[in-house]
Amino acid sequence: MSSLTSSSVRQHRPVMLQAAVTMLVTDPQATYVDATYGRGGHARLILQRLAAAGRLIALDRDPDAARDALSIADPRFEFVRTRFSRLGEVLGARSIPAVGGVLMDLGVSSPQLDDPARGFSLRLDGPLDMRMDPDAGQSAAQWLARADLAEVRRVVREYGDERFAASVARAIVARQSAGRPVQRTSDLAEVVARAIPVKDRKDPNQHPATRTFQALRIFINQELEELALTLETAVARMAPGARLVVISFHSLEDRIVKRFIDLRAHPDRAMPRVPLRAAQLPAAMLRPLARVRPDADEIAANPRARSALMRVAERTDAPVQAT
Repeated sequence: MSSLTSSSVRQHRPVMLQAAVTMLVTDPQATYVDATYGRGGHARLILQRLAAAGRLIALDRDPDAARDALSIADPRFEFVRTRFSRLGEVLGARSIPAVGGVLMDLGVSSPQLDDPARGFSLRLDGPLDMRMDPDAGQSAAQWLARADLAEVRRVVREYGDERFAASVARAIVARQSAGRPVQRTSDLAEVVARAIPVKDRKDPNQHPATRTFQALRIFINQELEELALTLETAVARMAPGARLVVISFHSLEDRIVKRFIDLRAHPDRAMPRVPLRAAQLPAAMLRPLARVRPDADEIAANPRARSALMRVAERTDAPVQAT
């Protein structure tokens, strides 16, 4: 069986680990999906909760995650290196019609942040890459090299909720135009810091480039689009009674998850405002079960948990009763 003492797990402490797996695994003999393997913290605990007939399929597009998954020698476990929006294809190729639950732990992991070569951290100098899969697509530096002012402003504003998006975009594009391309994390951190006046910074303890780094990472990896697609596929592939467990770390992610669950728990809210009989209303697909934040002890032990929010919903084909 798998062990929670793996060195890879010590490198990354999953947020709300026990709570997430407890909410997810309701049938030890079912097949489950860990859509964001990371460094296997959730996967190892899920395997401990499964019976011999249970099965776990883990997905991740990060090559380092794929290497870590080799350390799990368990016949019930399979790792697939792919983006999680391909969940339906993965299950279809294995003739798995329905699963007992899907777990998604969103965002960037500690090992990714702590490796300067990945380009996620504004506090560690490295190439401005930011790709979850460095073998696919364009890096953040490559995109900035060709993006125009309007594109940069839109991305920083929409994905970073940065009120100084216009100033940040102008500073980045001006530097590129001056023949000093933004190619490293230190370049981006410096140019953004200079673009945002010290007197206008709301939180003096937060680096002024934090929102811009978040925006570029989310955009480069299409994280919000991936999330929306995966939620649809996950629920379509879940058996009645199966659980959807999603841990998010910022409001853009949680807004998508919250709205998705709400509309599938109350499909009438998406219907046109015309008189309908109860029998004409579509049946609910989800029942919201929990909205959980980490407790004070976990936040003290793992500061990354501070912004985490876990939402849990259960697959059902019966209408949800009004509360």
